[in-house]
Amino acid sequence: MKNSRILCAVFAAVFMLSGYQLFARGRTDATAGRIILSTTTSTYDSGLLGHILPVFTAETGWAIDVISVGTGAALQMGRDGQADVLLVHAKAQELQFVADGYGVERFDVMYNDFVIVGPPGFIAHNADVSQTLRAIIEQNLPFISRGDNSGTHIMELSLWNSAGVDPSVLSDYLSVGQGMGATLRMANEMLAFTLTDRATWLSQSPPDLVIVCEGDAPLLNLYGVIAVNPAIHRGINAEGARVFIDWILRPSTQELISTFGMVEFGEPLFFPNAQR
Repeated sequence: MKNSRILCAVFAAVFMLSGYQLFARGRTDATAGRIILSTTTSTYDSGLLGHILPVFTAETGWAIDVISVGTGAALQMGRDGQADVLLVHAKAQELQFVADGYGVERFDVMYNDFVIVGPPGFIAHNADVSQTLRAIIEQNLPFISRGDNSGTHIMELSLWNSAGVDPSVLSDYLSVGQGMGATLRMANEMLAFTLTDRATWLSQSPPDLVIVCEGDAPLLNLYGVIAVNPAIHRGINAEGARVFIDWILRPSTQELISTFGMVEFGEPLFFPNAQR
């Protein structure tokens, strides 16, 4: 029995550290001071959550369980009643989620930007994302797509469409179904191009890739927070979601977000833009 308890504790710790946990909706402790936050891999891989969530618990007394997935999967968890609050980055889909009655209200939290990265020597550094994507097509360069219906994947597909080119014509267009950190590591290993949020790029620092495109207006990356509508499923922790949203939008937390990355990278990884 003692050994079984030790093994259970070890497995629980592994899941906590990886950012993934398994939850059953309808749990009896849903309103006992614990919140389920479903969020993007970029907020986890960049280290932002590790920076701010201990402060949240210390200031509010609420424990928080993080499930780090793509935005599409996070929104689906909200639809299925498997999370209390969402922190995601695909604004059109977020607004539709609220319009469909699954979310209470969407609030801006922060932003950064996307960049296209790849091996040096093929495309000169520029600020024209459509030109960059067309150059990848013209030179038949390898491209790694997250392919996971995340906010980054949704943005990638939109950018290809705006550039008027079809990535499926590439000999090496790989849709990998992975989070941002894993996708960047694969792109580095394969010397391929990919789209990434800047926060994960700075925190991962893949050595064999460089930024080839940045600063174009379509590359803006907005993050929003949404409380899941407690009317759609029993057990939604509406009180905890409200506490988290109030906390992440308050000026002191916005300041905490604005300083993340300054020591490690010399620049902030996210820029707060909360409005009530």
